[in-house]
Amino acid sequence: MPYSIGGLDFDEMWHDLETGIKQIYAKNISKPEYVRLYTLVYNFCTSRSDGTTMSSNDYLHQKLCSFLRKYLKSVHERCADLIEEPLLMHYMQLWEDYRFSSKVLGNVCAYLNRHWVRREREKSRIDVLEVYHLSLISWKEYLLTPMKSRMSAAVLKLIERERNGETVNTRLISVALNSYIEMGINRVDPDPAQYNLYLYKDAFETAFLSETEVFYATESASIIRKNPVSEFMKKTEIWFQEEKKRAQLYLHESTLDALVKILENVVLCKYLEMFHAEFKNLLDYNKIDDLKRMFSLLSRLPAGLDDLKLQFEAYVMQQGLLAVEKYNESDVSDPKLYVHSILDIHQRYNAVVIAAFDSDAGFATALDKACGKFINKNSVTESSGSTSKSAELLAKYCDLLLKKKPSDAEEMELVDNLNQVMIIFKYVEEKDIFQSFYSKMLAKRLVQQMNSSGNDDAEIIMISKLREACGFEYTAKLQRMFQDVCVSRDLNEQFRKGSSTLDLDFSISVISSSSWPFQQSITFSLPQELEQSVQQFTNFYCAHYSGRKLHWLHGMSRGELSARCFDKPYTFQASTFQMAVLLQFNTCDRLSVSQLEESTGIKTEILMQILQALVKLKLLKVPDIKSVNQFSQVSLCLGYRNKKLKVSINVPIKSEIKSEQETVQRHVEEDRKLLIQAAIVRIAKTRKVVKHHLLLTEVLSQLSHRFKPKVSIIKQCIDILIEKEYLKREDKDSYCYVA
Repeated sequence: MPYSIGGLDFDEMWHDLETGIKQIYAKNISKPEYVRLYTLVYNFCTSRSDGTTMSSNDYLHQKLCSFLRKYLKSVHERCADLIEEPLLMHYMQLWEDYRFSSKVLGNVCAYLNRHWVRREREKSRIDVLEVYHLSLISWKEYLLTPMKSRMSAAVLKLIERERNGETVNTRLISVALNSYIEMGINRVDPDPAQYNLYLYKDAFETAFLSETEVFYATESASIIRKNPVSEFMKKTEIWFQEEKKRAQLYLHESTLDALVKILENVVLCKYLEMFHAEFKNLLDYNKIDDLKRMFSLLSRLPAGLDDLKLQFEAYVMQQGLLAVEKYNESDVSDPKLYVHSILDIHQRYNAVVIAAFDSDAGFATALDKACGKFINKNSVTESSGSTSKSAELLAKYCDLLLKKKPSDAEEMELVDNLNQVMIIFKYVEEKDIFQSFYSKMLAKRLVQQMNSSGNDDAEIIMISKLREACGFEYTAKLQRMFQDVCVSRDLNEQFRKGSSTLDLDFSISVISSSSWPFQQSITFSLPQELEQSVQQFTNFYCAHYSGRKLHWLHGMSRGELSARCFDKPYTFQASTFQMAVLLQFNTCDRLSVSQLEESTGIKTEILMQILQALVKLKLLKVPDIKSVNQFSQVSLCLGYRNKKLKVSINVPIKSEIKSEQETVQRHVEEDRKLLIQAAIVRIAKTRKVVKHHLLLTEVLSQLSHRFKPKVSIIKQCIDILIEKEYLKREDKDSYCYVA
């Protein structure tokens, strides 16, 4: 029976509209026809009801639903027998045409959407949809749902072929999966911005992830069976790159995380022990690219790098111990070789941290721990019987660098070497030992260069670096030495101007006893040739500074002697003690040891060392060369020969060197006790009452930047402070500060 409203035959109107809609889906509609259809829909929507049960809008909406259902079922029948790639090709064309035509139909029905559909949805009629959304829902229900199993199988087959290296049409995959995503709309909320991925996940993602796991489990097992680990890592790296590209190309972004997780489990976690076992081999052969690749891959796992960091620390420590042992066998007395052996290890593996591990903080920490261990405890420290040997050798290396004034070309190299020194200094635990040796050597350098510019710039640079590393207090005495040098230069200038009667070139270094680590350790009678100058300066100084007293450090003094007794006019640079001995031969060519001891005032033990050195230098000779260590007489060697006219004969006295090392160690131990006591008092004063274990922990923490105090020494210092009534025992395990 024809359906009409207000005298209009709606069946006839629908028949006319349906013909036009078919033209739309056949993509064969002209602009005038488009306008005519739009008008026809408008007439439908604006027709008044005669009181019948169905409005014109309802009628039109139902007819559209029916048309889309019949149209899509007929489309499905035409592709019912297609599978794999032909199916996807046909589907892609159908989907693109259908979506375009549905948008055109939606525009034709714009008046229906804008007025009636919107009003009805506000009444919670979820069966009423805008025309474009209706077309999508219809596609999902009447075409995609019946075909999704064949579609997904075809997509998975193409992906498998692509993984196996074949070239495939990825656009087919992309169109199919995008349609799954777009079909995520529902009748309750058809807004495309709120797509639900249930269809994409149910029809495709679950099966895709399962097949991915099987594929890579099989492939990884096959590759690792036939290839070394390095090749397996290269392949694994490519897999991650390909899957990321695949996800960007045609998968939904939410799939990437799950996809990567499967790869991590199948090709990384499963072979984690194999990676760990290979790590040492890569370090042995310095395979930077492979190490970088391993780092990149295992950094994907939550704890994938933990074992590598431990291995790296142990490996660097072992290499450091071997390097130091190698130089210990050759020449442990050479600080330059020792320091360079350490620097070589640090530079080599720091380069590995930067290039292979992307400067990762964990590997940098492992390097620091390893260096700290082998620098402070190695074959050199063990053979010397002292854990402070590294600090001593490092200070001696600094002395070698700073003794010589560099040329302009060498200045940058010197600064670079000082930077390298600070790298090792960072790892030295007993920094107070370094400070003591450095202070003594700096003092000698400054005294030797007191009246010249010396190498002041480099010295200041080094002190500033030490101050940055350990604070102002650490370098306070070193800086006061420099102040004394400046004052002493001015004083010498004043003395020279006011002392025109001197018959020799005489200069004095005046230093403060509180800042300089010098002690007068050898008794000595000043040669007559120097007495006038010394007395003259003493009078000059006392006249300027009343109340001050000069203590002469003859052991630190040196001078030049002009010799006219040989075939050439030689000039000898000698210590004051050597000068005193040689000047005795102005009156005769042969003297006994006892005569020299009486005239110089030098003890026999020290005098014998000085004489032995002069005999070895062939300035003096003994009656029987076989008894060079036991003789009673020496004579001047008038046949002395040397290519140079200016000769340095200033040789350190062994007993002085040994005494210096013992003195440094003794002073450091005394200073440490004072520092520990000061730290204990500070902590107790702050807390008033402190537990024993907490006090130990805080003392160790406060002093760790200078040295590592022994617990037994801390306990001794606590007892000393209790005796001095700075502390008292609160109970068995607590101490109270006494104000």
